[in-house]
Amino acid sequence: MSGPVLDPDLLKAFVAVADHHSFTRAAAMLNRTQSAVSMQIKRLEDRLGVELFSRTTVNVDLSSAGEGLLGYARRILKLNDEAVGRLRDHKVEGVVRLGVMDDYGSLVVPPLLSRFVSGYPLIHVEMETGLTATMADRLGSSFDLVIAMHPEGRGGGEFLRREQAVWAAGASHRVEELDPLPVALYPQGCLFRKWAVEALDKARRPWRLAFVSHSLAAVEAIAAQGLAVTVVKSGTFPSTLRALSARDGMPKLPAADIRLHRASNLSHAASLLADHLVSAISQPA
Repeated sequence: MSGPVLDPDLLKAFVAVADHHSFTRAAAMLNRTQSAVSMQIKRLEDRLGVELFSRTTVNVDLSSAGEGLLGYARRILKLNDEAVGRLRDHKVEGVVRLGVMDDYGSLVVPPLLSRFVSGYPLIHVEMETGLTATMADRLGSSFDLVIAMHPEGRGGGEFLRREQAVWAAGASHRVEELDPLPVALYPQGCLFRKWAVEALDKARRPWRLAFVSHSLAAVEAIAAQGLAVTVVKSGTFPSTLRALSARDGMPKLPAADIRLHRASNLSHAASLLADHLVSAISQPA
């Protein structure tokens, strides 16, 4: 047998009176008359079969039953607001232009977009992958959102997570004796390319540029075949490669911060996607 239904309007009046200890102040906050609020409280008490307030000429205090209801009332109202807001957002329309690094665009972001679009089917996301060094400069004109890589502790935008740069080679290939060391890297402007060259030069390790491509898959394939070593992120490390360290004669590389950049005056659709990406990707610094 079902119990009484808790009407959100009645609960809202109840919470207002409980917070203000006054029917008059609660009525002013709710933009209603005092008699209307009193009637709502009476209806709620009749429905539940308990007195929710202990009334005196000076104070309006919660009864023990009212104290027990207050926490539930707040939670019900919060869930009600969340449900209504989500249903309204479900109808939001728009196009969001997203720029992101190639590996994140291939491995990290697609499942996040799948979940996002299932909740907001009228929002269309246009994603461009590539070097993000200059994408943030094109916010507003070319992109609404950019997920970019920066040196650790630097860069604007909103911190998402930290990624360690890692040397990688084919699973069965040894690199200690290679002289010069063949490397497969991304084009000029890539932070990992800059770090790789600087680290090898500082360690006085002879090297040669064996392969250059914008394509993450192509660079990884070259490394997997034993034709070169490359640099990848720890969080998106390919299963076809093995990590290299000082034991393999490789110099240490820095860590990178992954940050979300937002254009000014974002649309509601872009703000929803930005909040979704932050929630899904963020890790403690």
